[in-house]
Amino acid sequence: MLTGGTLALLAAQQVAVHVVCLTRGEGGEMGEPPLVTRSELGDRREAEMVCAVGKLGGRSLSFLGYVDPTVGPGDALFAPAHDLTMLTGQIAASLKQVQAQVLLSHGSNGEYGHPAHQLVHQSARLAAASLGEAAPVVYSFAANYAAHPYPRLANADDPADLVVDVAAALDKKIAAALCHATQNALFVRRRSEAAGRRLSVAEVLLREESFHRHWPAEPPAHDPFVEWLKPYTIPG
Repeated sequence: MLTGGTLALLAAQQVAVHVVCLTRGEGGEMGEPPLVTRSELGDRREAEMVCAVGKLGGRSLSFLGYVDPTVGPGDALFAPAHDLTMLTGQIAASLKQVQAQVLLSHGSNGEYGHPAHQLVHQSARLAAASLGEAAPVVYSFAANYAAHPYPRLANADDPADLVVDVAAALDKKIAAALCHATQNALFVRRRSEAAGRRLSVAEVLLREESFHRHWPAEPPAHDPFVEWLKPYTIPG
């Protein structure tokens, strides 16, 4: 939803895209109407992610094995039980295994304040820092900029360094989003309420994706992420 178009653009250039997930999403929505039982949701969400990564052209997909807490009353969200040092080590090991040049992660604010997204952001940055000179360039997605079409999803503390036009990969982004059948109602709910009519998943997808560089602080002499996406970057 937030970076799928960019991943598809990269994969189309033969960039090896590796996706690592904190949980299987077993605590989230089950569809509207429900497509599975709560006990079946983890397996279903895992299959949906396999489908989505395949549609985007990803090279690999792995799950770190943390259990997604069930959404609480009033749509309260939580981070999974974890040991930060161990989680950081797992992410660092994944980066070393694939010899990552670029790390993309959730933003500082967890987009809309999701504690699990904030945890991923924190641990990903710590993991990259632990690699020293071998650290990849670190970016977060859903960065904030004045013309962001859906400010609720933008991380207020992450000003955009790069805005990417993903129109060339929109068909792949739509296909990947549709893989997440148990979340499709969630994807469109707020936007449909604002529009006063039921919107489709394709209608709510962002046509632009934005990124903030966290490391290094200054633009590096060689930034593969910027170079790969140069043909699709929106000036500004």
